[in-house]
Amino acid sequence: MKISSSLLQGQQQKVYRRKILSFVHRRGHFTKGQKRALEEFWPEIGVEYQKDIINFTNVFNRTAPVIVEIGFGMGSSLVAMASDNPQYNFLGIEVYKPGVGSCLSMVQSLGIQNIRVICHDAVEVMESMIPLGSLYVVQIFFPDPWYKVRHNKRRLVQSSFAKLVLSRLELNGIFHFATDWKAYAEYVLKVIHSIQGYQNQSSNGQWIMRPESRPITKFEKRGQQLGHGTWDLMFKKIK
Repeated sequence: MKISSSLLQGQQQKVYRRKILSFVHRRGHFTKGQKRALEEFWPEIGVEYQKDIINFTNVFNRTAPVIVEIGFGMGSSLVAMASDNPQYNFLGIEVYKPGVGSCLSMVQSLGIQNIRVICHDAVEVMESMIPLGSLYVVQIFFPDPWYKVRHNKRRLVQSSFAKLVLSRLELNGIFHFATDWKAYAEYVLKVIHSIQGYQNQSSNGQWIMRPESRPITKFEKRGQQLGHGTWDLMFKKIK
C-alpha cells in the first residue's frame, strides 16, 4: 500500500479529469484538529490514489467483506457503521479534505481498526483501484442532487457509473443509495432499471424504508426538521 503525508500539502498529481464532475472542489477551512489528524493519522489510515488495483487484504491487514462509502462528508455515518460492524472492512472515498481530517480524527479517537480512507475522485478510484467483483456493498448517502435540469448531467449516478458499480460488486452485492431529493431518487430508479444485472430490493419497485443499518446523520436530522423527506433505494447484483 502506497501512503504518504503529502495530502495536507496538496502536492500536485497528474491525474485524468473528466469533463463533467459530480462535485465542486471546496477549499474549506481546516480546524486545528482536522489538520493534526491529517498530519498524524493519514499514514496509518489513508490510502493514496494510484492507477493500480489494490489488494484489500494488504490494505486492511485482514480478509473481510468490503463496504465502500462514496462521499462520506465529515465521516459520521462511515464511522458509526464501521464501529457497529467490526466484521466488515469499510473504505471511505471523499474529496473534501477537512471532512477527511474529521473522519480520521474520529477513527483514531474511537480506536476503530476497520476503516481506510481515500481522498480522490470516486469514479477514478473505482475505475483504477477497485478489483472487479470485490465489493460487498457500495453506499452513497445524500450526494449533491444537482437539482437544476441543466445540471442533471453532473449527478454522480449516471448509467456509466451505475454500470461501473455493478462491475465492482460481488454477486449478490448491494448498491445502497439515499437522498433527500425525490426527483433524484426517481432519476436513479430510471437509470438502474435500464441496466441488466440489478434487482430492486423494494417490494413495489421503488424505494425502501430506511434500514436500521444506515445511521441518521446531522444533515438528515436537519432536513427532517425542515420537513424534508428521505428516499432509500437498494439494489442487488444478480448477474
